[in-house]
Formats: sequence, structure tokens, C-alpha cells
Amino acid sequence: MHRIFIAINLPEKVKTELEKLEKEIESLFPPKLNRGMFRWVKKENLHITLLFIGAVRDEEIPKISQIVKDIAQSQKPFSLRIEKVSYGPPKKIPPRLIWVEVGRKPELSEIAKKLKKEMAESGILRKVEQREFSPHITLARIKSFWWKRIEPEERPEIEREIALDFEVNSIEIMESKLKKTGAEYTTLESAKLG
Repeated sequence: MHRIFIAINLPEKVKTELEKLEKEIESLFPPKLNRGMFRWVKKENLHITLLFIGAVRDEEIPKISQIVKDIAQSQKPFSLRIEKVSYGPPKKIPPRLIWVEVGRKPELSEIAKKLKKEMAESGILRKVEQREFSPHITLARIKSFWWKRIEPEERPEIEREIALDFEVNSIEIMESKLKKTGAEYTTLESAKLG
């Protein structure tokens, strides 16, 4: 079985800027908290998830590949902007993530919607999430046990506007392998847009 998701991988320069941002945010927390409270996403793993599929069999991968290629072909390249860093998801207490929000673009929402619909209709997507697509890039996962042990006034304010623009030219089929050191992602296939 393979653990599969569809994503937009980021250009190297964007990953470098986000890695700097991670280090800035990390420095706002006392070192003892950093060790226990966060699992920071490695630079090479930074991405925008379009659709998490989950466990699939070997024989389902060609079907996934075809759906992704067809959807990619129907969409011209477009640009995206990373706009804001914050705790996420919004209104979630305690927060589960430190993330950067990506500006909502009709092209991005359309790709995510088509992927969900076609993967569900093909029987590959067995569990269809009802929540709305919220484009973001996870910088860190927060362990709620530690978060609850910090007094609210000691929690650093991290929210701020940022502006990082980049071009989206492809979408990727990714495999996630869970290891003790965290998830390891591999690109199985890259589908060029239009």
C-alpha cells in the first residue's frame, strides 16, 4: 500500500524563504518548549496539499496518474501569493499548526475541486472530506499537550503579513512514508499544467 496525496511543490527560493521564517518563529519560543512542542517541517517537504487520498494499492496508481494528468492539462499555469503566517486552522483551540496562508485563486480552488470529484467518482478516494479547501503550507505541527502547558500571555504572537509570489507550472503525485524522524515525501509523478 502507498500513502498518497496530490500537491503543488514549491520553487527552491520560496522554500528557502519559508525555512528562514521557520527559524525566526522558532526563536520566539523558549528552547525547552521547541524540543517538545513542535515538529518543524523540513525545507524539502514544504508544499501545498491539494488532496490527501490516503492508502492506495499499486494497481490504483496508473488511474490516479491519468486523472491528475487530465486535470493538469485542462489548466494553464498561474501565479500564487503566500500572504500570511499564523497559527492554524483558524478558530481551532488549541491550534494544531503554524502555517502560511496562500491567497485564494479560482484556478487553485478549481484544481482541488476537480481532483476531489474525480478521485471520489473513480472510487480511489474512499473518505471524502466535507470541509472547504483551505490553501496553506504547514511550517510546524503543534503538540497540544505542550501548548496547554504555556500560559496564554507567554504564547508568542506570530501572525504577520508576508508576500511571496511564485508560478505554478505543475501538480505532483506524492507518496508519504511515516518514519520516526517524521514523514518523508517522494514525488511519484509530476504533471505539467496546460
